[in-house]
Amino acid sequence: MGKPRLLPVTEVDLTTVKYDTGEIEAPHITGLWLKFFVKLIEMPLIGSLIIGHLKKQNKMNEMLRDTVIPEPPMFRPEFPPQEPESGVVFLKEDGRSEDRVESALKCLPQYDSANYHSSDSTPFCYWKIRDYANSYRKGLTTPSTVAEYVICAIEEFSNKKPPTPLLISFNAEDVRKQAAASTQRFAEGKPLSILDGIFVAIKDDIDCYPHPSKGATTWLHEVRDVTKDAVSVSRLRSCGVILVGKANMHELGMGTTGVNPNYGTARNPHDLDRYTGGSSSGPAAIVASGICSAALGTDGGGSIRIPSSLCGVVGLKTTYGRTDIKGALCDGGTVEIVGPIASSVEDIILVYAAILGSSPADKISLRPSVPCLPDLSSQENSSVVGTLRLGKYTEWFNDVFSPDISNKCEDVLTMLSETHGCNVVEIVIPELDQMRTSHVVSIGSEAAASLSPDFQDGKVNKLTLDSRINFALFNSFTASDYVAAQRLRRRIMYYHMEIFKKVDVIVTPTTGMTAPVIPKSALKLGESNMKVTSNLMRFVLAGNLLGLPAISIPVGYDKQGLPIGLQIIGRPWGEATILRLAAAVEGLCIGAKQPASYFNILKGQ
Repeated sequence: MGKPRLLPVTEVDLTTVKYDTGEIEAPHITGLWLKFFVKLIEMPLIGSLIIGHLKKQNKMNEMLRDTVIPEPPMFRPEFPPQEPESGVVFLKEDGRSEDRVESALKCLPQYDSANYHSSDSTPFCYWKIRDYANSYRKGLTTPSTVAEYVICAIEEFSNKKPPTPLLISFNAEDVRKQAAASTQRFAEGKPLSILDGIFVAIKDDIDCYPHPSKGATTWLHEVRDVTKDAVSVSRLRSCGVILVGKANMHELGMGTTGVNPNYGTARNPHDLDRYTGGSSSGPAAIVASGICSAALGTDGGGSIRIPSSLCGVVGLKTTYGRTDIKGALCDGGTVEIVGPIASSVEDIILVYAAILGSSPADKISLRPSVPCLPDLSSQENSSVVGTLRLGKYTEWFNDVFSPDISNKCEDVLTMLSETHGCNVVEIVIPELDQMRTSHVVSIGSEAAASLSPDFQDGKVNKLTLDSRINFALFNSFTASDYVAAQRLRRRIMYYHMEIFKKVDVIVTPTTGMTAPVIPKSALKLGESNMKVTSNLMRFVLAGNLLGLPAISIPVGYDKQGLPIGLQIIGRPWGEATILRLAAAVEGLCIGAKQPASYFNILKGQ
């Protein structure tokens, strides 16, 4: 009797698919017990037994080793040709970043300076990039003046007890120098772009010279020098952006909460006793707190979208290869991208326009479509929104920790239908559990391979405890496991491409839970909580494993006042469509709450 064999993907009967919650089976450990567990798991014999038991509980070997998968492997996303999007403005990928930003600016609704919210009685809303630009151009303030408020706010966070640093690397004099140069350009009437004088944080796994890139470790900067900006950072710098420093993160991006015993854990601005989400914890928190207009993060497993959702801001995960990832620590992977976090969709559009552009190699291998943006200034924009078909897998959509999440997201879909005429289409997505397994094997194997030389030198012992558990699992994967995961990747890509023949986007909650409480025992030694990880990552993995574009947009709050995000997943290269729908959602969701920890930087408060 041979191994069980999966049906070829083209023969799977979707009417027989049953939704499986696929809960992760693993202990929740913090404090000294975590330290003890790591000692056990790193022992040669006992560790292998523990890892083997965990993999068996979660059916990993059953999927990867005990089942015949008939499809050939797909080692990185492969996209079929896509139909052009309608109602868009095309951008010159090989042109100057400043010119793309100028084109993006023309896509936005007309700016009305009368809406400049100067009164304390007006409903809360974040300052937008155009608000800062308007203030600079009118001489109401200068980048140098704003820089002092930014520096003060960053230092206030860093000096809290316990420490809650938003940035890992920060040089106030460097910020002042950049701000002075921007101020001079405005004085001469020669700003480089609408982004000139805008304050942006860079996640600590993206190179931003002269800062080191530590990946939130205590040692990576010792073995990896930073000699120039990452491509995405260089593009922002050419637009006049003021780079404030390297933002806090979950160590090496291998976690979803943002806990960081090395430098202190970034706190959620809506409730400082709760996590920001991760791994782009600092970027999301610094935007949500009002200190920076935008930040760059990386997303290999929801790492932009999860913290954006938990912190109540907007996070864009672009199509794999749409932005050049050179200069990021994860630039050798097949699931990661560099993308923006901002407080509004229009600010996301401006920053995205600046950083987009595939690498020379990806232009050859991925054949990206011409980048474009939705023309939100067009009178036809609303009618284009109304033509969109929204795919919803109801059983999956409702599989959340609190019904507040699914109810709030469902309300938004109803408003889209009633206001714009969008059609919600029921879909089924098979093999979600296999997608999770394929993703963890892919990202884990690639991370372990990239760090293998350093780990051979003993650096693995300098990692935080939860990272050591993760890499103990990753190092247990074999070459055949990796190939089997890529076979699953091809199957799951097929299912999604078939779904996109019937719908334009897939809609889900961004996360299965709102911001979790930070256990006090986790602050010093960290924690391992796979149940929380499962809830946070439930809806995000298709964007990474399949390279699809996705965006998280805030849509309201749960009963505890914590932000809820809606995720919109698009076709390959379909950023314009998800940005258009996200802007429509943003226009329907009013009543944002000021975070408990918020700095009114433009007003110096």
